[in-house]
Parts: sequence; structure tokens; C-alpha cells
Amino acid sequence: MNTQPFPHVEMKKRGRPSSASKAASTHANLVIEPVRLNDIEFDDNIFIPVRTGHPLIDKFISADGGFMPATNLIAVGDPGVGKSTVLLDFLCRAKKTAGKRVLFISGEMNRIDMVGYCKRYPQFAFVDTVFMGDYAEYDPKTVIEKALEPGYDLVLIDSWAEVTESVKDYHKWNAGRAEQWMLHLLEAHNNGNNTHQSYTCFLIIQQVTKGGDFVGSNRLKHMTTGMMHMRFDKESGYRYMEFSKNRRGVVGEKMGFVLSNNLINYTEFAHMVVSNRNEN
Repeated sequence: MNTQPFPHVEMKKRGRPSSASKAASTHANLVIEPVRLNDIEFDDNIFIPVRTGHPLIDKFISADGGFMPATNLIAVGDPGVGKSTVLLDFLCRAKKTAGKRVLFISGEMNRIDMVGYCKRYPQFAFVDTVFMGDYAEYDPKTVIEKALEPGYDLVLIDSWAEVTESVKDYHKWNAGRAEQWMLHLLEAHNNGNNTHQSYTCFLIIQQVTKGGDFVGSNRLKHMTTGMMHMRFDKESGYRYMEFSKNRRGVVGEKMGFVLSNNLINYTEFAHMVVSNRNEN
């Protein structure tokens, strides 16, 4: 007995196969195996948060109090709001408070830019930093992979667009392939596939449009643990951050921050606004 579907239909094949037929051919031997988390053993270190030592920051980042290993957080925001400054401060605090291994990968600043930055915020000078511009003659894909190879607890990448665009241009890839490479790389280090066997948490700065919309595919949005927005409040003039998505913490709560001469001060945003009104 012929059990094939629609045996009476005879299809004629002409020209190049469709994308659907290509996919069917590629995944013909795919076997789906459901898993039960009860049967899987996880390293306890995955559930120990990386703390900054600042109670307000740690509470804001996750319900466990700090950055959770093996997670990826994307930060978007208005130009000049302080994305790099705040996230670098998070790295400094984690390094100083908990002795964590931290790394800053900069696709936008060079050494001279950073020297000027460090004059205002001296603590940044103690963060291991890789400037992509120092390796302009090399394959940026290899530079990023080798930079991450030792293994770090917290890694700040500034920015997603700069890194993926450089890899895309060098290899003549399309945007989707460059994004796929980047996501696979993050996942590998989330899983501790590095020399130090660190379950890396990535903080990634991404661009926004003039209207404030996120630049990136839906896949990038779905593959991230949290989406943090940093903004200027038009009414009060203060800066604040909040999560629109956070699988490990609270969504919608605002934390204010003030960029002073050599420190970044954090406070509950509502308190900042109320204090300003009382002063006036």
C-alpha cells in the first residue's frame, strides 16, 4: 500500500528548487527530541549573580540581585545619554567589589578617546579593553573570537552594529549571516566555552532610530535576556533607565542616574523628580 501523501499528484520540477524545497532537503533528517529540565544538571555557578555592590543597581538588574551569568542584555538609548559611561561603571563596580573578570570591546572609541574618558572617570582605566581600531588590518571576526577566548564574567560590547558591520564587510556576508555568527558566539561563551570556563554575561550597546526604535531583527530581540532603555526625561531633564523586557527581573521600573565629575550616582527615579519639585 502506498502511504505517501497525495500519491496521485505528480510534480514537475523545473529550474532552481524553491526555498521551501531547499529547507525540506536540508532538514530531512532532523529529529526533534523534547527535553525535561529535571533530567539536566546545571553548574551552580550559573545561578550566582555578579554583584556590583550597589544595592539599587543589583536590584534593578535582576530579582536575584546582580547580573546573571549566561545572559545577554542589550542597552539602547538616546545619543549622549550615557550608555557607555553607565555600563563601564557597572563593569568597574563588579571588578572592584567581587573581583570579577571584565572586558570592554570598543568598536567606536580609540585609545586617545579612552584616555580623555579616563580623565573624567579614572576607574575606567583599570578595565581590560580591546580597541577594534588597533586591529584594523586583521579579520574582525578573528579579533573578537580571540579577545573572548580567555573567558570573562562580564563583557561590554560597544556596539553590536559596529562589530557586525565590520565582520559583514570583511567577509562580504549579508546582515543575517553576520548576526547569526554573533549570536552563536555569545551563546558559546554563555555556556562557558572559553579557557576560564566562565558563563559570560554580555552587555551590548545597540543603536536606535531617530524615533527611538530598536535597530535589529526580531531574532536578536528574542535571543536576549533583557532590553534596557536609557533616556532623558523631557519633563524633569533627568536621565533614567528601565527594562522593556527582563526575563530575570522587573520590567517598567525606572532607575535614575547623574553623571558627575568622576562618579555616576544612582537613585530611584521617582525620588529624583520629587526632590527637584520640592527644591523648586
